[in-house]
Amino acid sequence: MAALRKEADYRPLAQFRYELRRFLNLTEEAARNAGIEPQQVQALLAIKGLPQGSSATIGALAERLQIRHHSAVELVNRLEAHGLLKRSRNRSDRREVLLQVTPRGQGIVRRLALPHRAELRAAGLAILQALELALAPMRLFGARKAELRAHKRKKTIGRFSSRKR
Repeated sequence: MAALRKEADYRPLAQFRYELRRFLNLTEEAARNAGIEPQQVQALLAIKGLPQGSSATIGALAERLQIRHHSAVELVNRLEAHGLLKRSRNRSDRREVLLQVTPRGQGIVRRLALPHRAELRAAGLAILQALELALAPMRLFGARKAELRAHKRKKTIGRFSSRKR
């Protein structure tokens, strides 16, 4: 990226990724301590937290977790084998498989995901500060480009207004 010219410009990006990683490590450790893989908790949370009007499909899950479709299928297989998720056919389109978190899966989400809101609140300030610092060089670069465009427009307008008609 052209805006990242100095070594110091990388520090805010590294700090932002560090703060995110710290939060993710906390949630991953909590999942493992509960005897479930972190990606399984993420899948349950992703399904429970889909935007309103979205269908809980394997494709939607793959998108939310940023994994390939076949990986989402394997993840759903494991969740179903543990009784945390069930599949059903869409009544209006039998080709579509819908996913539903079982009561047991809901209990895991409640136990593991919801308490992390407090940790997110605590980590949130550090994450936001790191994000602000990471975006600052881009904002300055964007502001400088806007200044140059405004200066060019002013120069162009000045040229046309000084012409004899």
